[in-house]
Amino acid sequence: MHLRVETRLRKRQSVRTSRKYSCAALPLAIALTLAGCAQSDAQNQRGQRGPAEVGFVVAQRSAVPDQALLGGRTVAFESSEVRPQVSGLIRRRNFTEGSYVRQGQPLFQIDPSLYRAAVNQAQANVASSRATLDAAQVRANRYKPLAEMEAISKQEYTDAAAQARQARAAVAQNSAALDTARINLRFTTIPAPISGRIGRSLSTVGALVTANQAEPLAVIQRLDPMYVDIQQSSADLTKLRRALSAGGVTAGSTQVRLKLEDGTDYGYTGSVQFSEVMVNESTGTVTLRARFPNPQNVLLPGMFVQALFTQAVDQGVFLIPQAAVQRDIGGGAFVFLVGPGNKVERRKVVAERTFGTNWVVSGGLQPGDKVITQGTSSLRSGAPIKPVPANARQRVEPRQAGQGGGQVRQGG
Repeated sequence: MHLRVETRLRKRQSVRTSRKYSCAALPLAIALTLAGCAQSDAQNQRGQRGPAEVGFVVAQRSAVPDQALLGGRTVAFESSEVRPQVSGLIRRRNFTEGSYVRQGQPLFQIDPSLYRAAVNQAQANVASSRATLDAAQVRANRYKPLAEMEAISKQEYTDAAAQARQARAAVAQNSAALDTARINLRFTTIPAPISGRIGRSLSTVGALVTANQAEPLAVIQRLDPMYVDIQQSSADLTKLRRALSAGGVTAGSTQVRLKLEDGTDYGYTGSVQFSEVMVNESTGTVTLRARFPNPQNVLLPGMFVQALFTQAVDQGVFLIPQAAVQRDIGGGAFVFLVGPGNKVERRKVVAERTFGTNWVVSGGLQPGDKVITQGTSSLRSGAPIKPVPANARQRVEPRQAGQGGGQVRQGG
């Protein structure tokens, strides 16, 4: 009897356990079934999308300027050192430091006493020599008829004529000495050699100055117009000249624009005047000189500026958006093209510089090539694609039930 009851209890416990495991496995089976269905739906959706859409631009030849941004220094258009030409004490200064002076304006006054006395002495010497000349000339005139009548010897007349000529030469010498004395007296007033802005005075009133001193009295600089000396590498200049001689590149404009030390653009445009004919051995550069108007005196001598100008124009190159040009491990440039049958084609190109937001491609492309600029992240050679113009507007498809997000597509 007890054996039968125990057997019945064991059968009931096994039935309960099997029911418990069945209820626990049911949600897991449902989840696996749903995941398999979702994966199958995603694969079906990817298969229905077809080739990836990419944006392209059509390559067209164009002329692109080769602009150079080079550093330079401003130089005064004219610069003159005010120096004494005679020695003496400075008695007066006739200008305000830092002001604008005009050519011929008196700047310094040297004590003229000694030079005025030298003028008076030279005038007296001239008067004395003229008196001697008059006496000698009269004597020679008197002796001439007497010598012809043989009343006196011809030697006496010859001596009298020679004395008259010597007296005439003495008058010329003393006259030249008088001119020199007057010039030295005029040099006691030191004028401005050029018009421009004068700097500080390097000698004060009462200072002794000499004609051969090393230090000038002041410096005058003409600031309008202004020169800018631009430094360019001799290697770049040689490369440019070879490109110009080989053809395909034409000479650019001589117009130059400036960027000041604070990064702002200088409002006036200048022009290149000339290029030096020698290379600086210490820097390996050649100096180009440009001329700029400077009516407001914004440019001052010695300022560092950056000059932007077009040295040449590349003919027949292609402007390609920077997003389209990629680099391989070796640094070589390549692009993806829309090939025959709307398949991806990879091609090497020559892209050595940029212009604005584009690469300048000088080799590897032909007019009419369709260069892929959008959707290049997952492209591979030979893959089928659906090309659309890169300037087409993009739209985002609305979310659908069961999808995690929208799909970005290119279209009109």
